[in-house]
Amino acid sequence: MENKKHITGGRDMLIRRNIAWCLILFFITCGISTVFWMANITNEFAGENGEEANGWLAVFLSIITCGIYYFIWNYKMGYKIEKAGGNNEGVLYLILSLFGLGVIAIALMQVQENELCLKRIE
Repeated sequence: MENKKHITGGRDMLIRRNIAWCLILFFITCGISTVFWMANITNEFAGENGEEANGWLAVFLSIITCGIYYFIWNYKMGYKIEKAGGNNEGVLYLILSLFGLGVIAIALMQVQENELCLKRIE
């Protein structure tokens, strides 16, 4: 089963993932896989932008602040994606996460990452 394709970017790699598979994992694991998805997508865009990878720090801060940092993270990811060459949809990610649809926001971030991977292949 081929789920990932690595595309070399800046210092790190963007990874093209099958979003349907990630959502299936979300339901099977009752949301636990989303924590790993959040950390990985943060690290990949940080590496792409030449920044320090801090995905697990974002997860830790989200837990410690009872989810408040998670909203900030969603908004900030829009800027990180824009810096990597995608569209800044940080407000959309924030609104989705405020309404309890954070997994949809992360899936949309993955759509942006997949599109950036396809641009690099062409």
